[in-house]
Amino acid sequence: MSQSVLDTNVLVLNRFYMAIRVVNVRRAFTLLYRDCAEVIGSSDGSYVSYDFESWCELSQLTSMEKQPGEEYIQAVSFELQVPRILRLTRFDRMPAQTLRFNRKNLFARDDHTCQYCGKNEPTNKLSLDHVIPRSHGGPTTWENIVCCCLRCNSRKGGRTPKQANMALLTKPIKPRFNPTMIASVDDPRYECWKTFLPAAG
Repeated sequence: MSQSVLDTNVLVLNRFYMAIRVVNVRRAFTLLYRDCAEVIGSSDGSYVSYDFESWCELSQLTSMEKQPGEEYIQAVSFELQVPRILRLTRFDRMPAQTLRFNRKNLFARDDHTCQYCGKNEPTNKLSLDHVIPRSHGGPTTWENIVCCCLRCNSRKGGRTPKQANMALLTKPIKPRFNPTMIASVDDPRYECWKTFLPAAG
């Protein structure tokens, strides 16, 4: 199985077709196999749902004539298409959580862009900066942490932006929606998500 394909994103909807989170393909297939979720697919402009068995049958048919943007993983005797959207059938098994405050979501919120110089960098060249340093009593919150390139982080050091004569490009805020969901819709593979994300676009 391809490591990269198993780590790609799947949008999860609750029973009422509201987007609640993003999971990787491994987790998606676990939910599908355990009958906790169904795949939401598109057919002739309308949405169709598939359980694990019917998704396996469909995958065997579609794998014969793969379309651009479709990804598959190798099962024992056939290829299984990677779903893009799941809908939970038993919401109590996977309740909606509050938005997680972590590096991945912070980088996604700031679009992997240094909030001081505006440079877009890969994750390994980025860090997180306390706008008001902890040594000055600054909290570790959405409103006080920004994505920052290593150069600007070093230049700012343990000072406030004003002390370092550096200006923030945008004021950090807590996102209303999961930034990973919103950031992913720029990828053509996740075009189908836009219908379910009110903040996309």
